[in-house]
Amino acid sequence: MDGSFLRFYVHENDRLGGRPAWEWLLEQANRIGVRGGSAFRAMAGFGRHRVLHEDRFFELAGSLTIEVEFIVSEEEAQQLLERVSREPLRLFYARIPATFGSLGGGG
Repeated sequence: MDGSFLRFYVHENDRLGGRPAWEWLLEQANRIGVRGGSAFRAMAGFGRHRVLHEDRFFELAGSLTIEVEFIVSEEEAQQLLERVSREPLRLFYARIPATFGSLGGGG
């Protein structure tokens, strides 16, 4: 099947609808019928402000990125992007063409 690899980048302390943004994204995708999604916490990184953040004891909590990703149909990608665009939080995302499916089936 053809579709998209859709990845959102949010900060640990970003919130939408009173909950962490990464959790909100997973919930919204689940509601529209996306088959699965995952959230991953970054170990280190930098963004548009060029400040390097690392997962260290002295690092301020909430400054690292959470990647939330889905492999979706074009329709699911459009629905999810439309939902996110209506929210007040500015989110960066990447949408990459993907071919996907399932293999095997032995028990």
